[in-house]
Amino acid sequence: MFIDQVKIHVKAGDGGAGCMSFRREAHVPKGGPDGGDGGRGGDVVLEADGALSSLVDYRYKRHFKATKGVHGKGAIRHGARGGDLVLKVPLGTIVRDAETGTVFGDLTHQGQRVIVASGGHGGRGNIHFVTPTRRAPAFAELGEPAEERWIELEMKLLADAALVGMPSVGKSSLISRMSAARPKIADYPFTTLVPNLGVVKAGERGFVIADVPGLIEGAHEGKGLGHAFLRHIERTALIVHVVDLTGGYESRDVIEDYEVITRELRLHAAELAERPVVLVGNKADVVGVEAADERLRARAEADGIPYFAVSAVTGEGIDSMTRAVAERVHELRTAATKAEESYERIWQHDSRRESQFAVVNMGEGVFRVDGKAIERMVIQTEWDNDEAVAFLEKRLVKAGVEKALIDAGARDGDEIRILGRSFEFDVGLADDDEVAYIEDELDEEAE
Repeated sequence: MFIDQVKIHVKAGDGGAGCMSFRREAHVPKGGPDGGDGGRGGDVVLEADGALSSLVDYRYKRHFKATKGVHGKGAIRHGARGGDLVLKVPLGTIVRDAETGTVFGDLTHQGQRVIVASGGHGGRGNIHFVTPTRRAPAFAELGEPAEERWIELEMKLLADAALVGMPSVGKSSLISRMSAARPKIADYPFTTLVPNLGVVKAGERGFVIADVPGLIEGAHEGKGLGHAFLRHIERTALIVHVVDLTGGYESRDVIEDYEVITRELRLHAAELAERPVVLVGNKADVVGVEAADERLRARAEADGIPYFAVSAVTGEGIDSMTRAVAERVHELRTAATKAEESYERIWQHDSRRESQFAVVNMGEGVFRVDGKAIERMVIQTEWDNDEAVAFLEKRLVKAGVEKALIDAGARDGDEIRILGRSFEFDVGLADDDEVAYIEDELDEEAE
């Protein structure tokens, strides 16, 4: 079964909670804190695999989760990291956020990977919160919830050239003559229901050619079978436009057929109008097609594109056409390699960006603070623990939130909101004895 577009939900692993523990051993009646850190949650990773030919594995199963990080334990035992979930997809798969349309990656090479949901940070154990004035911290951090989202996977065939044309013009016969591909062939429209790939060898040159299901007028609007398969032409370096010189059972005009398909490609994607084209008149062995052949050849010369009259049945003209296509594909691919773009998302820790935050004045004495690092502090705080909440307030001061709020017009008693949590603004919460400690801690986190 050929499936080339799916939508799935992915969720990374939540971070494990840090442990609040104290050393209790014989002869050590008042040991210090020894709570270990929670493990980071696993990521959800997509990996390109050339052994796959479609996205059928994701047709029925739509929800995928990575494993959570393990909670920390006493005796400074840190929790294990959650295992990554690696999902295999075919080469040529584009990954997008289903809601925003953001492209996470374009997986075109074997083994290429992209992280689509990042695991949550593990919470720190109470060993991290010791200061000269706080010798026995009775709190630890919670684990951070992981990212989750709906993503769209769209597979586009990675072919060097694509055979396009009206139904029953002989595209499947041509690909079977040019390569080892053996598609279904019959004398009725829409025989080809899925794209076929064939590997062609022409002297020292080789290329991959795709037989795309027949297009009709209005294909870009969803008519016929073309709407679902036009995307597979977008990656090809060269379009091999096939026209039936006999006009088919409907006795269509060859020039009109050529213009209809050219227009449909342009309406689907404007850049396809600029894609190099080789025009092929098929069924040249049939008696009485000389006039149509001359008209099509003249049109090709007027448009400045190569033209070949061939017969998929007898093999007439196939070799010269194949060599010309191979040479043109080689030229195009060589030029494209120098300017190739990669959409692979690089997941590296950007401390500068994560530490940034914004204060929004919502009016009537209400302010909202947005920022990844600030939000993480709030998420990982135990709200049932007064000591942990007090520590959070001091961290926010040292992160510059208090100054930013004052600059934005906040006054004592105003409401401050962070991730749905509300605080009453109180200037000067920081304890001078902890200034150096918390500033060092924030610097350490940024690294």
